[in-house]
Amino acid sequence: MKKSNEVYCVTERLVIRNFILQDVHSFYHYRANPDVSRFQSWANYTLQEAEAFINKQIVHSPNQPGTWFQYAIALTESDQLIGDCAIHTRADEPQIVELGFTLAPEFQGKGYMNEALCALMDYVFGALNKHKLIAFADVRNTKSIQVLERLGMRREGHLLENYMSKGFWIDEFQYAMLQSEWLNKQQ
Repeated sequence: MKKSNEVYCVTERLVIRNFILQDVHSFYHYRANPDVSRFQSWANYTLQEAEAFINKQIVHSPNQPGTWFQYAIALTESDQLIGDCAIHTRADEPQIVELGFTLAPEFQGKGYMNEALCALMDYVFGALNKHKLIAFADVRNTKSIQVLERLGMRREGHLLENYMSKGFWIDEFQYAMLQSEWLNKQQ
């Protein structure tokens, strides 16, 4: 298995890069946290799932229609993994990508996710030249909603009972931003 050290974005405090094998324990640590998984699709995350996930991501490439690609979010100074963000390149319309993100609790509230996602959006709208970025948030997930709104994403809809999670139908807000909106915001 190849080991990729590809870096996609660098900010003052963060590096957005491929996952590496050394990320397994940090990744497992926050993914197994019930507070982190509360609004996510997984529960009772295991070390074996973390290892399998990272081994898959190491050989996966971004921008493949019909797939999700997870980017590792690491501290610039230490290369310590603190979270991840992802884009789902739609199979039916690859110029529209969906955003996802997760951050370890001990790093929340410090502006890291906003910094990471701004860099990722520059990459998505610049290097990947995507037309539109969308995101969905469980209506109860106020932290994620705040992140999306801080980025300047527009709430486009309230989707009632839009998906089943952990035995319950969940309402979601849908957010979006066009490439032209992002580029105008950066001027």
